[in-house]
Amino acid sequence: MSENTGIGVTPPKKKCNDANCPFHGQLKCHGRVFEGTVISARMTRTVNVEWDRKHYLPKYEGYEKRRTRIKAHNPECLDAREGDHVRISECRPLSKTKHFVVIENLGKERGFEEKLEAREEAKVKSPKKELKEEESPDEGKRK
Repeated sequence: MSENTGIGVTPPKKKCNDANCPFHGQLKCHGRVFEGTVISARMTRTVNVEWDRKHYLPKYEGYEKRRTRIKAHNPECLDAREGDHVRISECRPLSKTKHFVVIENLGKERGFEEKLEAREEAKVKSPKKELKEEESPDEGKRK
């Protein structure tokens, strides 16, 4: 039950009984540390964290924008919610897809709701699906 994670983050004031909490449990943090925005917190004690990065394209000698999405464990004492800006740290594998844990909640992300709405509007229905819906079941069959 060590409160010192070795990362230089102040421990949360709230206590929890989570065994996979780096502050109140036995989970050790090591390796990479990232900052991102929680885009989904619907899973039990799990959040989906996303951040933008730039990827270099040698052919065009320029950069393109890419998004990284990672699932992280959300301890009860930190309780990160959708739209929060968080710091996550690498740990041992907690499940098939979870290898990170939230170590600090940095507050709300500015403009998160607007970004989310813009992404939903940008999604376009594919024309193939619309054509299939318009066809009746008898038209597609051959006699």
